[in-house]
Amino acid sequence: MLPPSPSESTGSLLIVECGLTAIATACSFAWPTLGARWFARIERPFGRLAQRKKVSIFVVGLSVLVLRLALLPLYPIPIPFVTDDFSFLLAGETFALGRLTNPTPAMWTHFESIHITMKPTYMSMYFPGQGLILAAGQVLLGNPWYGVLIVSALMCAALCWMLQAWLPPKWALLGGLMAVLRLGVFSCWTNTYHAAGSLAALGGALVLGALPRLKKTARMRYGVLLALGAAILALTRAYEGLLLCLPAAVELGRWLLRGKNLPSTAVLARRAVLPLAILITAGSWLALYDYRAFGSPTTLPYTVDRNTYAVTPYFVWQHQRPTPAYRHAVMRQFYMDTEYAFFKQLHSWKGFIPQTLIKIQFSAQFYISFSLLLPLIMLRRAFLDRRIRFLTITIVVMVAGLLIEIYLLPHYVAPFTAAFYAIGLQAMRHLRVWKPEGKPVGLELTRMTIAVCVVLAGVRVFARPLHIAPPELPVNNWNCTWFGPEHYGVERAQIESELEKMPGQQLAIVRYGKGHNTLNEWVYNQPDIDGSKVVWAREMDPVDNMELIHYYAHRKVWLVEPDTIPARVSPYPVPGMTNGAMR
Repeated sequence: MLPPSPSESTGSLLIVECGLTAIATACSFAWPTLGARWFARIERPFGRLAQRKKVSIFVVGLSVLVLRLALLPLYPIPIPFVTDDFSFLLAGETFALGRLTNPTPAMWTHFESIHITMKPTYMSMYFPGQGLILAAGQVLLGNPWYGVLIVSALMCAALCWMLQAWLPPKWALLGGLMAVLRLGVFSCWTNTYHAAGSLAALGGALVLGALPRLKKTARMRYGVLLALGAAILALTRAYEGLLLCLPAAVELGRWLLRGKNLPSTAVLARRAVLPLAILITAGSWLALYDYRAFGSPTTLPYTVDRNTYAVTPYFVWQHQRPTPAYRHAVMRQFYMDTEYAFFKQLHSWKGFIPQTLIKIQFSAQFYISFSLLLPLIMLRRAFLDRRIRFLTITIVVMVAGLLIEIYLLPHYVAPFTAAFYAIGLQAMRHLRVWKPEGKPVGLELTRMTIAVCVVLAGVRVFARPLHIAPPELPVNNWNCTWFGPEHYGVERAQIESELEKMPGQQLAIVRYGKGHNTLNEWVYNQPDIDGSKVVWAREMDPVDNMELIHYYAHRKVWLVEPDTIPARVSPYPVPGMTNGAMR
């Protein structure tokens, strides 16, 4: 990922979490009844709430909105700061304008950027699901981030609803509230624009929550929710969504063949019409989007951009692509140095196993970290539990499918978040009744685990004054677990704001220094580049630069140097210009 920032605090939430977990473990074994009376008093009202299932779902979703909005004075709406953020925001802004894509701009070689497709059209390379959410936030609430926040709330509520189908109500409520603390309020899923983890997790929760209900009652609404979840996955994380939907489809097929709890064929056919219509509509819309954005209804997102710029493939059996003729050093550095180096390590038997273990550990840090390690001592019992056997099968399918992928980040496996939580909670249920030597150690460990998570959330709120805040930029997936917007991307946003306030239109030509961090990208633009108040462009050779400047002859031209400390903005040094303006 990214190198640690020089401004990184000496304190670390990881150290705090590790320390609290160690203390909780020691106390549980030494004093297994510590605080038992207080824990019981706290559990009783939550137990009563859990019995009201619909209210529980509502409370879980509302908690995300209330807590995150209440923290806005301390942790304001995040500023986009990595390449993926700007790519998804381009999609969101495009959809908000009522368009599926944008024409290739005239001076497009100066605007090439990571994760942006310039030809055949100018658009984000990603699947459109997250962009649609950002567009909804922009159109309905005036800011794309509100779309992300609402989806995070819906994700936690759907997770609680899904768990109610697999576990007792109080454990479903616990899982929903744990998701609020660890995913809904402080995580990169809520506090960036790019992860799309909440949306994919929402889709997965709908599929896994509707499946057992559909088998039990065969009601149309559960078929609709399952189809809606599958459609969300198709528009967000298609490959990983397919890994989840395949076992679900097999299970539905087994149910239909067995004929248990089935209405008549005519009734079943009528109830299947709307779910099938949802799936067909989602697939047709995606095909239309692919046709308009990438030139063919069968050309999926990613394909054109990766074929144009990337050397490394996505799957381990594929071979390295020919090296493109890069026009910009920063893009060559990203695709050849950052990506290719990892590909070389993984694309050999000697490196495959250790790198695969690192990928697994990378994602486990995000979902589990230290505070949720203790229940995993009962993971074997959870995997053998018939109640959640299907969920265990889905995880096995996921692992098999992801082993053949080169890259793995936590939001890649987001469709399986609900399954992770269900299995983890089932392990916690087994831990709760564990009594070595007749002592209620397991009960105390369970209670302490939850207490540690609650305390960590409080520590995260006050991390900055306590000097234990995360680094300036996230350097690993653990930081993404308790991730908040902090002050990322401020310099670019400040400079853009200053240029926006100036009279007339502006052209900002970006010149990077040696050792530039490729993920700290500054060259991103709005859908209508020529109509934008500020245009960001890459510096190229003198002839190309003069062509760009003459094309935008009515704009003031500035040189932006992001790698100076602080970032520097000055009139662009070309003959015939005074104070950055053409004579």
